[in-house]
Amino acid sequence: MSIDCRTYSATIKAKEDAVDTILFIIQLFCCFSLFGLIWTIQLVHYPAFLEVDSKRFANFSEEHSNNISFFVAPLMIVEFATGALLLFNTTNALFITNFIGILIIWYCTFFISVPCHQKLSVGKDIGVIRKLINTNWIRTIIWTVRSIILLSILIRKVN
Repeated sequence: MSIDCRTYSATIKAKEDAVDTILFIIQLFCCFSLFGLIWTIQLVHYPAFLEVDSKRFANFSEEHSNNISFFVAPLMIVEFATGALLLFNTTNALFITNFIGILIIWYCTFFISVPCHQKLSVGKDIGVIRKLINTNWIRTIIWTVRSIILLSILIRKVN
């Protein structure tokens, strides 16, 4: 029994394309989910921090951090992993730009937002809340741009 190399190569290529499509769908889902969440946080939730009573603020802030992490952490981890795998599988400039956006979001999250939340877990600080609101625009804009990039890739794949 002989194996036709072209058929075998085509089968491997089809499987690789299927894996890339699944990775892309997961990436798209995570990015769009976080895009919606970050806009809600930016326009509704973080401004509401200013209105919370100082006496209850530390508990409120800690609950916020614990509850939001339940949603955000898994999505960000999967988004990072699928973004890296897509980058590994392609040299597409849009996937490179997408992954750079992920890296910037992670940097802002862990070196700006998390320290702000740690300070707020001790008590209400209007300056820290304003810093959190102002610096969160970086993540909000990047998730928006990345959503547009991924949507453009989706449109190209469909057409």
